[in-house]
Amino acid sequence: MHTIKVLALGFVLLGAFLLIGRTVGDGARAALYFPPVWLAAAAINLWYGVAKAGYSLRDEAPIFLLIFALPAAAALLAWWKIPMR
Repeated sequence: MHTIKVLALGFVLLGAFLLIGRTVGDGARAALYFPPVWLAAAAINLWYGVAKAGYSLRDEAPIFLLIFALPAAAALLAWWKIPMR
């Protein structure tokens, strides 16, 4: 359940990046700013799972990849589809 919540948060954050980027000027560029920010957030989630929740790195690594990759791939798709201004 936690993984689904974190993934949902990633997509909400991506939507916020795109909305703010579109408001400020260039939504496509905002989509490129999202993956590094999301990588940091996913890494914090990985750290929390290993250090605080008691999971091993071996258990958490595939979840980290899933949590990072899906919203990041959506961001790259948005960057590809949104016309540059």
